[in-house]
Amino acid sequence: MSGILAGRVALVTGASSGIGEAAALALGAAGASVAVSARRADRLNDLVMRIQACGGKALALPGDVVIESVATAAVEKTIAHFGRIDILVNSAGIIQAGGVENADTAEYRRVIDINLLATVYTCKAALGPMKAQGNGDIINISSLAARKSGPIFNAYAASKHALNSMTDAMRQEVGAHGIRVCILMPGATSTEVANNISDPKYREAIKSHVGKEGAMAPGDVADAIMLMVTMPRRTNISELSIRPTIDTSA
Repeated sequence: MSGILAGRVALVTGASSGIGEAAALALGAAGASVAVSARRADRLNDLVMRIQACGGKALALPGDVVIESVATAAVEKTIAHFGRIDILVNSAGIIQAGGVENADTAEYRRVIDINLLATVYTCKAALGPMKAQGNGDIINISSLAARKSGPIFNAYAASKHALNSMTDAMRQEVGAHGIRVCILMPGATSTEVANNISDPKYREAIKSHVGKEGAMAPGDVADAIMLMVTMPRRTNISELSIRPTIDTSA
């Protein structure tokens, strides 16, 4: 398949819906071979068929990347199938509501595990092969919540603050090897992110927030990913915030 990313191979986590799904479709449409990872195998298989129907190449890798061995295997299977890995998009993520005093610590831990550690696992597995190639692109999907905090979504904000710090330190670690590392922080985007919030009151509040008039579509965030991976190799968009036009908050 021809396209600006022809010959390149991408792995996208959290690809069964939302930003991850949109990123996989955009990368495939641009000519990249795309491996897609998430827990919902049926959705991944459908996504693979959609990419293939447009002339692209795709591979479904169902599994939970919060398990280190699964995350590592996703990278290894991508390389085994396609021969290399050029682009890693870490889009897997969750939100839970609540502060610290009455925190469900198991939920808090799950947020940190998925939003931070799962990304660490895939990055760790991908860096060696990318260094051997002499180039690569890693895009970690963070959030505008990484720039502020609050008592209601303490775990989520903490995980995204930590993700930003880890990502920028990694950029400094591997930039000399031709690997670009990027933080992408979207604002309100119409996705299914609220569906798994255990508290029904906050679940509905977040559904309303991400579904409000003027909220971004997942494809808008995918367009930002495409900008990052198609810049000249000398240029690393190390951090990018995008938000709905109607959001005028600081």
